[in-house]
Amino acid sequence: MAILVTPQTRILVQGITGDFGSRHAKLSLDYGTQLVAGVTPGKGGQVFEHNGHKVPVFDTVTEAARETAATVSVIFVPPPFAADAILESVDAGLDLAVAITEGIPVNDMIKVKVGMAGKKTRLIGPNCPGLVTPGTGEDSHGGCRIGIAPGYIHKRGNVGVVSRSGTLTYEAVWQLTSRGIGQSTCVGIGGDPVNGTSHLDVLKMFNDDPETEAIIMIGEIGGDKEEEAAAWAKANCKKPIAAFIAGVSAPPGRRMGHAGAIVSGGKGTAAAKIAALRDAGIAIVPTPGVMADTLLQHWGKI
Repeated sequence: MAILVTPQTRILVQGITGDFGSRHAKLSLDYGTQLVAGVTPGKGGQVFEHNGHKVPVFDTVTEAARETAATVSVIFVPPPFAADAILESVDAGLDLAVAITEGIPVNDMIKVKVGMAGKKTRLIGPNCPGLVTPGTGEDSHGGCRIGIAPGYIHKRGNVGVVSRSGTLTYEAVWQLTSRGIGQSTCVGIGGDPVNGTSHLDVLKMFNDDPETEAIIMIGEIGGDKEEEAAAWAKANCKKPIAAFIAGVSAPPGRRMGHAGAIVSGGKGTAAAKIAALRDAGIAIVPTPGVMADTLLQHWGKI
């Protein structure tokens, strides 16, 4: 089944005519993603062409969704305009909006959160690599790739991956695939302090997904979302989980990489997160190079 998206999910790209958006739209089309529309204000009526694909471009998300039955948007819009782009997807009633954009002002994201309250749309990101549900073809072709993740490293299977870090997501996926272990869905939730979907949200979905048999969770310093997920997993999740927390050596008060990766006021430390995860019976990954092996040992596969 996978979670959030399937190979049949119909996708639109906000910012498809920009350099970044067009580049990744092409890669998604090559992967076999059902990319059915683009949105760029003022460029409605144009056609985005790539390798025999002809994707219509619309001025608004509402028009694009109405004409093409798209249910998911991926957002490649510059930071000053990205919040409005997210809210446009919300107003159009899409099921999912995936915001790849990095550097959206925190105040803008707070307004987005307020604007999304009570609405049906789920947000992944911002500042995230997106998500991939692999297909069953060669190099997992025929799946659903939304965002910037390298689709070719994925393999269809039974491990769910959820991560705040894009690069560590790719590392975990490649380790699994190299060992012949496939993935159900891989979700990059982003590293900003104000985002849409949390580790806990994704863990609940993986727990309910019959295809997902085991989980890799990747977190980092800052905030308390990993502890929140650990507490829920302790009480509710019977599937094996391995977790890596980045930033063990980060000095307090200094941001490390992502905007949300900062230890402040004694909260959000790697030690506190690791303690909570270990208490929940989750296997702790000591270094990034053994994420797959740690899960497989905990799972009883090696």
